[in-house]
Order: sequence, then structure tokens, then C-alpha cells
Amino acid sequence: MRVGSSLMGLVTCSSIRAAIVALVLLSSAVASGQAGRPEGLYYKSWGVVVGIDDYLVAPKLSGAIADAKAMAEALRQLGFDEVVELYDKDASFRRFNHILNEYLPRRVGRQDRLVLFFSGHAGTTLDMHAKELGYLVPWDAQVTNASKAVTLDQLKEFSRRVMSKHTLFLLNAGVSGWEVTPPQQLSLEGRLSPEEDTEKRAVQILTAAGKGESLARKDGRGVFVQVLLSGLKGAADTDKNGWVMASELGAFVKQHVTEAAGGTQHPQFARLDGDGDTILIEGKKAFFKIRPEPKTDAERTAAAKEEYEEAFSLLQQQKSVQDALDHLNRAIKYSPAYGDAYVLKSFLFLERLPNIEEALAAAQLATKYAPTNPDSHYTLGLVLQRKGRFDEAEKALQQALAVNPNYSDVYLSLGDLYAEDMKDKNKAVEAYRRYLETGGTENKAKDYIDQAEASKPASKK
Repeated sequence: MRVGSSLMGLVTCSSIRAAIVALVLLSSAVASGQAGRPEGLYYKSWGVVVGIDDYLVAPKLSGAIADAKAMAEALRQLGFDEVVELYDKDASFRRFNHILNEYLPRRVGRQDRLVLFFSGHAGTTLDMHAKELGYLVPWDAQVTNASKAVTLDQLKEFSRRVMSKHTLFLLNAGVSGWEVTPPQQLSLEGRLSPEEDTEKRAVQILTAAGKGESLARKDGRGVFVQVLLSGLKGAADTDKNGWVMASELGAFVKQHVTEAAGGTQHPQFARLDGDGDTILIEGKKAFFKIRPEPKTDAERTAAAKEEYEEAFSLLQQQKSVQDALDHLNRAIKYSPAYGDAYVLKSFLFLERLPNIEEALAAAQLATKYAPTNPDSHYTLGLVLQRKGRFDEAEKALQQALAVNPNYSDVYLSLGDLYAEDMKDKNKAVEAYRRYLETGGTENKAKDYIDQAEASKPASKK
């Protein structure tokens, strides 16, 4: 028969009972997202954090080191393997260049990601072609002297020399002036898998403000860093798919910093090279594909059906049961009256993720929202039987037969209920006979009937 009326073309199991058997045989491994540490997407994650308050010759700052240390902790919370911290005199011009030109190029591999955060002074000069060139000011440099600065062109050149697949610069400074590739599309719609993005090179940059803009502070902390940290904790996941990409983070920071600063500070986000996207928080691969949020009832029903079919496909392929459950919950979120999702959800809680109360709740909703689907009543009967509520289980199974009088496996389950739980031999024989008459092939039904006939007194045979 079928598992849910909307999957007639997809079902390979011959019945609900066969579907349950298939679920029991599934692997017990449960896939889950690892926030910040996509082991299958990157081999190693590197962070470089620079914070300078006590400049040697440039005006001193307040809070740059605190912001940098907060970022270093955030990267560690995201699972970054190596986080190099440079504060005050450790962030000298010589040390900064050693990190960029020797340390990282020698250690970072092709399958790695790299995030560099800088909090300190920045400036802008003109290059030989009279184009603006932004730069970062090390501990022992002057704000107005670009000769001992680290220019954005040098950062871009560094990104070409370092082997990391994805590189993201986060600059807590008002700086601009770099050559960029065409603007990066901020929508992820149409991307089918995280591998599509991790296999493409990406060099991206997010700055706290535009040239000459002051950096707003609140409660002693930079607004840019506060919003950035919030985004890295998951707030930037605006499409709620469990993933945070650099493009999402950029859009989130731009919007919220501009609002918090009253329109006086405008973060800048750009792609310097490549067409991939740095992954900052890894969600579940099953949810990487993005769809526009459905707005109409028809769109919500279609989205629910797609999620349901994806759940069933995962179970057919013996993949993660938890991922399948997540898809079913998304289906119900899109369309709370999508009855078939409750049917399959009830089976999962009955057989694969044992929770009899959740199984019962889902089965009851299945009969409410899909009363013409015999599987709704069938699953309710199985759950009630498991709970020892045999009279109610009988009624539910009989209701499944009222919807589909030839549903052979319901007769088999009804026979089992009569034979094993209700101890009613006559009803058991009748149910098993109907099971065989409707195409059932399990020997136990025939064996039970034969034994029942053999046990009758000779005069009644």
C-alpha cells in the first residue's frame, strides 16, 4: 500500500508495516550540525586577532584590545584550531608582517579557512594612480604614515599567497580603498550543498565603517564588535537554516550597526577574490538548500510536501533518522494541517526514536488532519496497542479498515492484537483469514489458523 497518500510515486515499501521494519534496520547514527567546525568542509581553521590600544606614536585607543580578546574567544567557541593573538607591542610592523608573510603561508593548507580580525587605527592614502588605498596601522606606526602600514592591497596579496580556501578579513576600523570583484550576491537561494561553496575560493572583507566615519560605542564596547559577536553566535542566520555564511554575516552587521549608530556608521562588505562563501557556522547539510519563505497557503503546502518527501527519501536511503524528523517538523511548521507528516512522525517516535507519548500525540493529529488516510488510523492503533490500550487500538485499526477494507497489513496487526493481547481466538482467526484473502503472505497467519482448527473438538471440525 502506501506510507502517506502524497507519496504514491515514491514509495518502495509495500506497506506501513514494511516501512516500520525498514526503520528498525536503519543505522543508529544521528547526524547533527557542529557550530563553527565543519570538519567535512575544512581541514583546519585559523584565526589571527590583532588589538592595539597603547600605540607607540599614534594616538592611544580604548577598548580595542577588549574587543579583540572577545573576538578571539568567539573564534575558539566556534571551534577554530589555532588563534594567534597580537596585542599592543606584539602587533608591531615587523611582527605583523612576519605573521602575514611567513607564519601563515607556511602553515595554512588548501582545505583550511582563515579569519583575520583587526582592531586599531586605520587610514587611507593615494597610490601611484591617485586611487585611494586603505591601510591598517601597526603598534609602532603613525596614522598618517603609510610606509609602515599594512595596506589592503598587501592583505589581498597575502590572500593570494596563503593556501586557505576561504579567507575573511574583519576590520574594526573605518577604512576603504581596495580593488574588488563584482558585488557578492547575499542571497543563498539556489545553492544545493555546502560543498559547492567550500570548493570555490573566497576572499571576503567586512569593515566597521566607511572612510572617515567614527566608530560608535555602547556600554564601553564597540557597536560593530557587539553586533559581529551576536552574528557569530547565530543571530546572523536570518534564513534560519542553521548555517551562517560570511555573506549573511555581512548583511546582518551592515543592517544592525547602521541602525544602532543612527545612520552615522556604515559597515562595508565586499568580496576581494573568488566566488565562494566562508562558512562560519555549520548547520545540517540537509537544510543548506535555501528556499524563499512561503507566503501563500499554496506555497506553504508545497513547501511542506517537499519537506515531507525529503524526509521519506532520507529514510528510504537509510540516512539520518534525526534529519528526517527535522524535515517533518519543518513540514508541519509550514503547514500545521499536513496530516501525512504526522503519520510518519508517529512511526519514527514509535520505532526509531522511542517516545511513546510523542508517537501518540503525532498519531492523534494524523487522524485529525488526515482522516481519509488509512495510515493515520493504523499508526494510532499501533501506538495504542503499545500503550496497552487494547480496546482503543482495536477501534483505531477497524477505522483504518473502514477507510480501506483491503488493507492487508491492518488485518495482520488486528490478528496479532486479538491473538496476543486480547486473547480472542475467534476474532484472531477471522482477522488472519482476511489478511490472507487480501494478499498477505506471512506464514504465522496460516499457522495460527491451522493450530486453531486443529485444537477444535472433533465434532466441531
